[in-house]
Amino acid sequence: MKVWFWPIVIGLLSAVGLLSGLLYDGLGDAVSWLALLVPVVLAVWYGWVRNHAADDSRA
Repeated sequence: MKVWFWPIVIGLLSAVGLLSGLLYDGLGDAVSWLALLVPVVLAVWYGWVRNHAADDSRA
């Protein structure tokens, strides 16, 4: 269960963001932006920033 916890959290957060963007206006749009921004930030952090930091430490 420990391995699946964070992927499930990110998936649920994405689902909440998509549904709030589709169903609600105003505050729902803000919730949608924030909820969908988290997976993007995590992907950039783990895919780009951490790889460059690892490359710098190897050099």
